[in-house]
Amino acid sequence: MDLQLKGRVAVVMAASKGLGAATARIFAQEGARVVVSARNGEVLARTAHDIAAETGAQVIPVVADSSRAEDIDRLMATTRERFARIDALVVNAGGPPAGQFMDFDDMAWQAAIQLTLMSAVRAARAVIPVMRTQGGGSITFIESYGIKHVLDNLLFSNSLRLAVIGMAKTLSHELGPEHIRVNVICPGSTETDRIRSLAKTNAQRNGSTVEEEITRMGKSIPLGRIGQPEEFGRACVFLASPVASFINGAALMVDGGASRVM
Repeated sequence: MDLQLKGRVAVVMAASKGLGAATARIFAQEGARVVVSARNGEVLARTAHDIAAETGAQVIPVVADSSRAEDIDRLMATTRERFARIDALVVNAGGPPAGQFMDFDDMAWQAAIQLTLMSAVRAARAVIPVMRTQGGGSITFIESYGIKHVLDNLLFSNSLRLAVIGMAKTLSHELGPEHIRVNVICPGSTETDRIRSLAKTNAQRNGSTVEEEITRMGKSIPLGRIGQPEEFGRACVFLASPVASFINGAALMVDGGASRVM
């Protein structure tokens, strides 16, 4: 299927590795011009170079911290200066720290709010005027399958991602008449560096191997395995593409069926 992305411009935040990098790679494979951001400039530059070399697409790295307002503004300004438009924005940020309610003080809450909620607020605020001027576009927020049910020991994620969901649904109603689609995509367990690090910790504790622990993680998923980043990337790019032109205000689960509610 042609996703109608040739020559279009996509911005993918927090894209030096993991789900963001996989999404950027699929955009590039589909012929889009891609701007990627992340905090670590060295890793980001290497990722951008690799994707460009693999696909022949223009891939522009912009060092930016998703939790900093000035960095988000600079990311969008750089994209406009380079390409004069933004057709698709994928809002991504690292996961907030794990823990239970009494583990965190006000400062921890404020930091988590900046990372998880305000990064989404600021990215949307920065891109909406661009999309209004050009007559449309799509905004896709990467959240978590945990929006369907609370996940143990993930207080911040359970609390703040729901705020993003409410904002996204509201924006889908506000912006739909202007041909700007707003959706959410929710990954479950996917084989990223974060999951492999957790598997390594479990392997050391259990006297097993990383691969055995990853296999064990997958046993609770109906498909019998965890996901691969490119599987998520394909779904995300489809949702953000013109082919998904009548999908607006939706939350797509990409979790192998792990969520127990629709």
